Amino acid sequence: MAGKKILVVDDDPKNIFALVATLRAKGFTTASANSAEEGIAILLRDTDIGLVLLDMMMPEMDGYQAISVIRAHDSLRSLPLVAVTAQAMKGDQEKCLEAGADAYISKPIDVELLLKTLTRYLN
Repeated sequence: MAGKKILVVDDDPKNIFALVATLRAKGFTTASANSAEEGIAILLRDTDIGLVLLDMMMPEMDGYQAISVIRAHDSLRSLPLVAVTAQAMKGDQEKCLEAGADAYISKPIDVELLLKTLTRYLN
């Protein structure tokens, strides 16, 4: 699964740290951003990003807005986006998928589910 980087976008540094540490321990290359705006800037300049783990609840620009901006770029339209959120209420998964996310993972993150999801979209 080497080759493509995983971009972690989350406004909480602790979440980024934990997710990046988990991914790197499993052999993945990562990049991270503290905001949706920073994540989009990275996506527009780094063609090695193969998948985005996107927090849906961020200040300024939330994950739903970020998905809309990302999908508006032809070069990013088919990039796998995985919504990561603490919102695990009925209907939240559907809302994320309808917004344009390819998959949905709730926090706290189930590492096995995360790895299955990454394998599915990076292969």
